[in-house]
Amino acid sequence: MEAGVEVDPLGDLNTESERKLGQLVLEKYKTEFYILHRFPTAVRPFYTMPCADNPLYSNSFDVFIRCEEIMSGGQRVHVPEVMEKRARECGIDVKTISTYIDSFKYGAPPHGGFRVGLERVVMLFCALNNIRKTSLFPRDPQRLSP
Repeated sequence: MEAGVEVDPLGDLNTESERKLGQLVLEKYKTEFYILHRFPTAVRPFYTMPCADNPLYSNSFDVFIRCEEIMSGGQRVHVPEVMEKRARECGIDVKTISTYIDSFKYGAPPHGGFRVGLERVVMLFCALNNIRKTSLFPRDPQRLSP
């Protein structure tokens, strides 16, 4: 609420909230780089591990530069029973992912993952005003081929 925006503590951040947060971090900490962690479990994919101390939150993170998310990641669920519970909570029929769940029954190790939005990083690094300028063949819902 410090920036004049109310945010549901168990909800996701929209673009406006991310920008306000970035401005607040810049003013308060004098940096354009920050990391948010322990996102609400309800707004993350079913395979994201809930926090052991509070399952309403997840072992996940987003990295931001200049008010823009550039990376997202977290620990993945590796316990079959937790995977089944999370899938049901997200409305997924467990039968449709049974092979995936079985891989954890037979020894898939604890693991995590992340992805970097390289085009977004280039856009911010080069101070471009549009992410399309970072890709040789940009795509969106209206343009699917070069």
